[in-house]
Amino acid sequence: MTGRIIVRIDGAVASVELDNPAQRNAISKAMCVELVELMPLLDADPAVTVVTLCGTGDTFSAGAQLSDLSSILMDEQDGERVDHLSRADDAITSMSKTTIAMVDGACMGGGWQLASACDFIIASARSTFAITPAKLGIIYPRPGIERLVREVGPAAAKLILFTGQTFSAAEARSFGLVALTIANDTFAEECARLVETIRSRSRFSLHHLKRLVDQTASSSPDLDSTWTEAWAAMGNNPDMATGVDAFLARERPSFTWCPSAAQ
Repeated sequence: MTGRIIVRIDGAVASVELDNPAQRNAISKAMCVELVELMPLLDADPAVTVVTLCGTGDTFSAGAQLSDLSSILMDEQDGERVDHLSRADDAITSMSKTTIAMVDGACMGGGWQLASACDFIIASARSTFAITPAKLGIIYPRPGIERLVREVGPAAAKLILFTGQTFSAAEARSFGLVALTIANDTFAEECARLVETIRSRSRFSLHHLKRLVDQTASSSPDLDSTWTEAWAAMGNNPDMATGVDAFLARERPSFTWCPSAAQ
């Protein structure tokens, strides 16, 4: 009844699956703890270049498990309250590798927070989204609210939070919650194609672009130094020559840069 996290690694792609089908993949404290432990391991694995997050079956996640809600959001540990959902959120956002949420079906509450912690969300046309703290008499965790405001703006964030309304995938995309929607019957195929496209790109580019975009979005005080570091590293990385030569020769590049070799 506590659910689990399933990990499958196929080549350079790690698929992380929310598995709690008896409760529509509701997220338990145990699942949050598993994610906190798992994500740094995948980030450190040199063989993994892309990490995807999905749900078992036809639901992404119904949100935080209500029977476990207090221990998920306000767990008393050594005299302080621990928000395990936000710890799992941080474990995902802290990854240096590309992370993609593949939402097929309902994506509610805490499920959206974990999905939104990924670099972007891809949704099937049948998917639905809702963020429902006002229906439960709670406050949504801070990382989720801050990200929601960045993505959709204050007015739309208030509409989404105050009403707890369920939105279609198309509506969620119009708000900015979803980067891409895909037809139901081609969802798996198109997701696999997109993952393969990203996996084939320069890891040097992906590594630095992710940091630059994230810090720009959050107005990080470290942005200037991150830009200086990335720009200085660009001319000496092997992928630049590989990419230019392959483009001129109309060939597919075979990039070689990896974080472990450069840091």
